[in-house]
Amino acid sequence: MEVIIARPDELARLAACAYEQLLRGHPDAVLGLATGSSPLAVYDELVRRYAEEGLSFARAKAFNLDEYVGLPVGHPQRYLNVIAHDFTGRVDFAPGAVQGPDGLADDLAAACTAYEDAIISAGGVDLQIMGIGADGHIAFNEPGSSLASRTRIKTLTEQTRADNARFFGGDINKVPQHCLTQGLATVMQARHIVLVATGRAKADAVHQLVEGPVSAMWPGTILQHHPHVTVLVDNAAAGRLQLADYFRNTYAGKPAWQGL
Repeated sequence: MEVIIARPDELARLAACAYEQLLRGHPDAVLGLATGSSPLAVYDELVRRYAEEGLSFARAKAFNLDEYVGLPVGHPQRYLNVIAHDFTGRVDFAPGAVQGPDGLADDLAAACTAYEDAIISAGGVDLQIMGIGADGHIAFNEPGSSLASRTRIKTLTEQTRADNARFFGGDINKVPQHCLTQGLATVMQARHIVLVATGRAKADAVHQLVEGPVSAMWPGTILQHHPHVTVLVDNAAAGRLQLADYFRNTYAGKPAWQGL
């Protein structure tokens, strides 16, 4: 696990560089996408590179981490619509190249299995971007999630629903209680994971993620067992890291050829 502490704009640049390096070498790469505020600056930088520098997503495929259950196709908070607004609709992904779990399926369990199969059939995710919740959840794997979990239906905690109420006019009752999410074991199959966290509210989660014991109570800690994870945090999110100075020194002395 590599931890890089930098300004938010530098974090976005680094994450975008990882995507660009992958796509320049492998235009048909499989990308993992996340909604939420953490990757927005990354997506804006990728859109800029598409518009100004010719970065293309035309041959790539992408998979979302999760989806609410029951939101109609046209709902603005359906995650396929959110990711289209924030990113995929602003670049040149081919029609049908971006997929998410089917939160409207009659058989949700079968839909979860189908989503796992689709990721495998595509060759697996090459690069997954994600954030982390203040309680340590990644994707919608809430505290207590099995470290061996696969794509499945989950019940959202009241805290997560309260956090997301701002997207539903501030009304927690409009936030769905259930979602479909890639499981922790599913996430762990991505070849490279880039996690972005900014702000003081994420400091406890980042501390646990990087320096705490691996525990289902802090689901993100499973990433300690992944062979290629890059954690990009600003000074506020790094505020509780005991090894913050070491991480800063390590990054300052990192060979230019090494990349992320």
